Amino acid sequence: MTTVNTAWDHVSQNIFKTWVIFFFFTLFTVGVIYIIARGFGFGDLGGLGIVGISLIIAGIMNFVSYYWSDKIVLGISRAKPVDEKSNKELYRLVENLTIAGGLPLPKIYTIDDSAPNAFATGRDPKHAAIALTTGILQKLNKQELEGVVAHELSHVGNRDTLVMTVVSVLVGTIALLSDFFLRSMWHGGRDNDSDNKGNTIFLVLALAAAILAPIVATLIQLALSRRREFLADASGILLTRYPQGLASALVKISSDKEPLEVANRGTAHLYIVNPLKGQSAVGSPRSASGAGWFAGLFNTHPPIQARVKALQQMEGKV
Repeated sequence: MTTVNTAWDHVSQNIFKTWVIFFFFTLFTVGVIYIIARGFGFGDLGGLGIVGISLIIAGIMNFVSYYWSDKIVLGISRAKPVDEKSNKELYRLVENLTIAGGLPLPKIYTIDDSAPNAFATGRDPKHAAIALTTGILQKLNKQELEGVVAHELSHVGNRDTLVMTVVSVLVGTIALLSDFFLRSMWHGGRDNDSDNKGNTIFLVLALAAAILAPIVATLIQLALSRRREFLADASGILLTRYPQGLASALVKISSDKEPLEVANRGTAHLYIVNPLKGQSAVGSPRSASGAGWFAGLFNTHPPIQARVKALQQMEGKV
């Protein structure tokens, strides 16, 4: 008997996979902090204490990012606010989709750039904002634009900004501790008043963790980012009930050769399609090789072909 997966099934599966990854990433972070703390020569209690202090610092960083990251991103992107008078058609489109999704109306911004793209930001649905380039408004038809806006509103409803902010801070915490440990080793600053076998083992483990953990953490962060894109795609078509609109929009945006000037590596993961053009994408012919698959692990977005295929599978099932 063939199982038919509906759009709701895709949403549920992506939510489950996201939180499984997030749970193990949290355990991984705690483990890395503990190992590096023991590598510094702290005892059991001291190591656990360092873990607690590190997580408190991460919490403070999360708090700051949670409340001010949206303003920073909008400023970097040179986004300008839009109201009903300045762009009535766009305003009504967003308003209708927020009503369908039961969401508050977000602040709407446009970015004066001919490259088609869009992103959402904000700490929660009541303080959300979506930004669309002038290029995407000009190059997509109404159904495609509805698919894009629905995708971005789904990021808002799914609290993706919160999830990715927490993950980014955890990655940053690991990177900072690893760098601090390696620098202390290089400059001989580590206090090694005990040469017992246990300390030596933790020293070796800490050295390995300091080198490998930032890479592993980044890979997990990118895997979560890709999973949230799949989730927003599936959630978005529950608003439009038309998967082909978003699928067509993704193909158009990814096929456009013009780079988005205001984008950078720090903000690339926010956009509906990777705005940094000229980089190999997973799903291209190169990706059939092992090297292409490995390069795909470092992508912020899933392959367009995979996203389109998933949307096509939901055709007629919403």
